[in-house]
Amino acid sequence: MKKYQVVGIGNAVVDVITQCDDSFLEQMGIDKGIMQLIETERAQLLYASMKDRVQAPGGSVANTLAGLGSLGLRTGFIGRVHDDALGRFYAQAMTDDGTDFVNAPVPGGELPTSRSMIFVTPDGERSMNTYLGISAELGPGDVPEDVASDAEIVFLEGYLFDKDKGKEAFIRLARTCRAAGGKAGISISDPFCVERHRDDFLNLIENEMDFVIGNEAEIRSLFQNNDLDADLARVSAICPLVVCTRSGDGVTIIRDGARTDVPVDRVVPVDATGAGDQFAAGFLYGLATGADMATAGRMGCVAAGEVISHMGARPEANLLQLFRRSNLT
Repeated sequence: MKKYQVVGIGNAVVDVITQCDDSFLEQMGIDKGIMQLIETERAQLLYASMKDRVQAPGGSVANTLAGLGSLGLRTGFIGRVHDDALGRFYAQAMTDDGTDFVNAPVPGGELPTSRSMIFVTPDGERSMNTYLGISAELGPGDVPEDVASDAEIVFLEGYLFDKDKGKEAFIRLARTCRAAGGKAGISISDPFCVERHRDDFLNLIENEMDFVIGNEAEIRSLFQNNDLDADLARVSAICPLVVCTRSGDGVTIIRDGARTDVPVDRVVPVDATGAGDQFAAGFLYGLATGADMATAGRMGCVAAGEVISHMGARPEANLLQLFRRSNLT
């Protein structure tokens, strides 16, 4: 038995969340519903504008690992934080949530720990403004070989693709895990990530990945032909397992050419932050425990449904109990 069932690699970001209306977004020049990268001065301005802030450890893959940890899986996280107050808070919070934070906070004069200012409008949509800080400096030297080789599944975050050393860290983790008999997968993370790195994404998916998870916009962005079914067919031709979330239209899973469509109950979200992250947690739990694709997809939908019912990107209810109520375990 391997030490870890799932190891993730991604940005270690402290989430700072507040509620606002659309007019506030317009006033502050915030593009609704997407993630924007910002610099230090902009980060300070937006942070000062936030009222009734809620602070929590975040980052897409880290949120997924928190969900997996709450489900009882053995998890580890590869990320980079500064040895400052936020970095120490982040590392301890991951440990408290049951996930090994395998990289010690970095001392010295490097960039500060990363943080993301998230503005949630009444329709539940979240607009993320992320100062990457030290997390964007993660590279292959931050990937411990013993951790990578002792993982059943490794899960990668597309946001790290903005620097070459992030890509190199991905490849080191994926190849080391797969060489030891594990599986590697990626969350596409954002269509703008694909826009910036389309060729690299496609090369990674085809040559290094065993599965890929993305929403409809992210899958469409890979090939730009405005035909989701055609895009799914093309991705599944180069990757054995493709998972596409489609909001209220459910989930489409293609594994070794066999398609499974999973319906979802439509609800108005309180806060959509973390919906994709927790879908991934539920799905990966099913994948790691040997569930069939329909069951794994439904687990993902249940986990996503829980997290959008409240503020914050991590589950508050017991996901295993929710799975049992839905006859999934």
